[in-house]
Amino acid sequence: MQDDPRSGQTKTQRTGANVDRVQTLVHSDQRLGVRVIAEELNMNMETVQPVVKEDLGMRKISAKMVPQILTYNQKQRRFHISSDLLCNAEMFDRVIAGDETWCFQYDPETKRQSKQWKTQKSPGPKKARMSWSQVKTMLVCFFDHKGIVHYEFTAQGQMVNQQCYLEGLTRCWESVQRKRPRLWPDKWILHQENAPAHHALRFHKFLAKNSIRKMDHTPYSPDLPPAIFGSFQN
Repeated sequence: MQDDPRSGQTKTQRTGANVDRVQTLVHSDQRLGVRVIAEELNMNMETVQPVVKEDLGMRKISAKMVPQILTYNQKQRRFHISSDLLCNAEMFDRVIAGDETWCFQYDPETKRQSKQWKTQKSPGPKKARMSWSQVKTMLVCFFDHKGIVHYEFTAQGQMVNQQCYLEGLTRCWESVQRKRPRLWPDKWILHQENAPAHHALRFHKFLAKNSIRKMDHTPYSPDLPPAIFGSFQN
C-alpha cells in the first residue's frame, strides 16, 4: 500500500524574508514585545519568538542604571584623568583615600550563619524580623593599600559637612605622622569623591598650607575609584 500524492504541510513562516522583516522592525524600536512584533508583521507569536532568539541571537534586557548621563566635557575630563592615572601608576603606594558611609545597628548574622542541625521532628530555628535601626551614625574613614590610617564616627544622625570633614582630615594628617612616617608631612596624596564638603575653600587652604597633593576624581564615576580599587587589589 502506498500514499497518494498530496500538497503536504503548510509552509512555515520562519523564512529568510520574515527574519529580515523582524530584524528591521526590532532595529526601528528595540523595546517592542513579541506580541506587538507578531501583530505588526501578521505572524504567529510562536514563530517570532525563535526568530528573535535563535535566528537573530537577541535577548531582551533591562537598562543599566548609571548615576548620570555624562556630557561631552565630563567624558573628556574622565578620559584625561584616567590617562594620567595610567601614566603615573607608581604613585598609588602614596595614595590615601577618604570616604564616608552610614552605619546602622543591625544583626550582622547572615542566613547561612543562622543554620542549625535539626531532625525531622524537631522544630526549625526562628529569627525575628529586622526592625528599624535605633542607631544611625556616619563613619569617616581614611585608608591606603596597607590598611586603615584613620577612622572616626560622627554624632548620631549628623551629616558630614565642611567643618566636620576638615576636622576629620586634620586628625588623619596627624595619624599619617604616626602610622605612615615615610609619607609625612607632604609625600602622601589624598583621594576623595566629588562631594560638596570635599571642595570647600577652607579645605583647599588646609591642603595648600600643608603641601598635600590631591588626586582628581572622575565626574559621576559608576566604577570603583582608582585609589580604592588599588587598595583592594593589593
